[in-house]
Amino acid sequence: MQKTIVFILSLLATTGFSQTTSFKEKKIETTVKKATVFMEGAQVVREKTIKLDKGKTLLNFSGLSPFIDDQSIQVKSPDNLTVLSVNHRHNYLNKPEKSQEIKALENQIEKTKEKLTLEQARLQIKKDEITFLHENRDIGGKDQATDVTSLKETSEFYGKKLTRLKMKEIDFQKNIKQLKQKKKNLEKQLKSLTGKEELPVGEILVKVKTKAATEARFEISYLVGNAGWNPAYDIRAEDINQPIKLVYKARVYQDTKVDWNDVDMSFSSSDPTVSGSAPELRTYYLDYNTPPPNYSKSIDEVSGLVTDKNNDPLPFVSVKVNGTSIGTTTNIDGRYSLSIPSYARQLKFSFVGYESKIVPINRTSINVTLKASNQQLEHVVETEMAGRTQGTRPSKARRKSFSGKKAFAAKKNTPDKASVIEQPVERQTSVNFNIKKPYTLKSDPKKTTVQMKTYQLPAEYQYYCVPKIDEDAFLTAHITDWEKYNLLSGETSIFFEDTYVGKSVLDTRYASDTLQISLGRDKGISVEREKTKQFTSRQFIGNKKEVVRNWQITIKNNKSQKVDLVLQDQLPVSNREEIEVEIQDISNASLTEKTGKLEWTFSLAPGKEKSLDLKYAVKYPKKRTLNIK
Repeated sequence: MQKTIVFILSLLATTGFSQTTSFKEKKIETTVKKATVFMEGAQVVREKTIKLDKGKTLLNFSGLSPFIDDQSIQVKSPDNLTVLSVNHRHNYLNKPEKSQEIKALENQIEKTKEKLTLEQARLQIKKDEITFLHENRDIGGKDQATDVTSLKETSEFYGKKLTRLKMKEIDFQKNIKQLKQKKKNLEKQLKSLTGKEELPVGEILVKVKTKAATEARFEISYLVGNAGWNPAYDIRAEDINQPIKLVYKARVYQDTKVDWNDVDMSFSSSDPTVSGSAPELRTYYLDYNTPPPNYSKSIDEVSGLVTDKNNDPLPFVSVKVNGTSIGTTTNIDGRYSLSIPSYARQLKFSFVGYESKIVPINRTSINVTLKASNQQLEHVVETEMAGRTQGTRPSKARRKSFSGKKAFAAKKNTPDKASVIEQPVERQTSVNFNIKKPYTLKSDPKKTTVQMKTYQLPAEYQYYCVPKIDEDAFLTAHITDWEKYNLLSGETSIFFEDTYVGKSVLDTRYASDTLQISLGRDKGISVEREKTKQFTSRQFIGNKKEVVRNWQITIKNNKSQKVDLVLQDQLPVSNREEIEVEIQDISNASLTEKTGKLEWTFSLAPGKEKSLDLKYAVKYPKKRTLNIK
């Protein structure tokens, strides 16, 4: 039999645990043994061998994170005892122990405040002395004459004294300004480490019953928030005759308020979804009052500032393309920049203590203000059950979110070695990468970049250009059997010929058996697309209007080696019978009739030039208006 009782309000904590008076309480300190980091959140495992007396005992596993998902708690114990219940609560009396870094910062702030108070007192004393000097500068009485010698001596004394006081005043003001700035910087650094919220300590209370004194080993596991990771890559190509070097990295963080020291750690992915990010044509449908496709509004990178309600910048906020593993975090000044795949529609901003926010991607600069969360941590969950394994099971939605997520991993600290992970193990929905050695990850909102593995990928290079959208040629690398590398969607830094050429997105969401990676623009290939006026016309034939459009595309290879190139353009596609599209010249391009997409594939020798013609005529009723490009 299993009974589950959920107490939502913290006020019930006292009554909920009043029945524990007959239990002997035992406080248990544990350390994290295993951690599996998901894209958002992590599963933590703690283990402890405990000596138990005969009878009932309340085990208080304390010193835990305040961000535990109480629905995920699992407690495993031996068969020779009975687990009566598992409870989760927050202890606001015992605050989490501060790290040495935080203690040092608080100490510096206090010392700076003391120096600031002292300097302000000294400044006030000098101001009072200057006021006193001004008020007593008259010598003699109003009706008493002063001789020249006395006047001269008084003037010299007053001048020297006032000069010294004024210089001291300037020094104190300068010191005060520097101390105020130092105090501000220290407080800003402390805020980035601690946040504004005073958080409680998480506790898991386990009621057990034994028939005899025994020694039992307990394993506690739970999901914890305020942790996560996202993949990132360095892609390097020396030239188009060499394989690609791909450095697989993980940007990981955990700010659970509990340090993970020497733990068996792994990173977990959901279903791999990776593809490339080059321009894409949309079908050009012809219809009345329907404009041609507009490509000028495409957004491939978004940047901005994240602040709180007081307009203060928020550092280390998670910024992700909603529904993907592509993401980044804001820097110490609250600013971010993120490459965006073509299908992206929304950005998700999340930060501990604040409400998450989802905004549409409709411009290149997106500034966001996050609101402090009103969600209370004060609640207790109690489950009663007799058995070997006890805990509240995740809800259906929670099981779906975390079910099947496997591990992917790194090594202790941030190594420079080519590989810090074990051989990947493929599963049905994802892949496991386990860290070879114990890993230490301190509680910190900043992300740590871990270089997991380096691959040398055989690739076929090809230039790709859609001059109607962008006249630059993009160098692309085509990789077969890419699935065996277990790549996930992520932001990439691209290097070509030892030069950083920019950021892109590695995304296999729509990839087939060949993965295309964009290596950025190459100015060594020049492409021009221009309208040829002598072959462009408009005339009336009977009750119809005929418009002829002629485009000439010129490609030149300015490089010292032969290149392979794919070039795309398009014809309009009619949606009505009275609108006719006549192809007059497409320079032997392959045509997809349904979408009107044209594609030329060819090689171009060094220094050579090639011209392509695109000519078509459109006939439609002369009384109608048609927007034709």
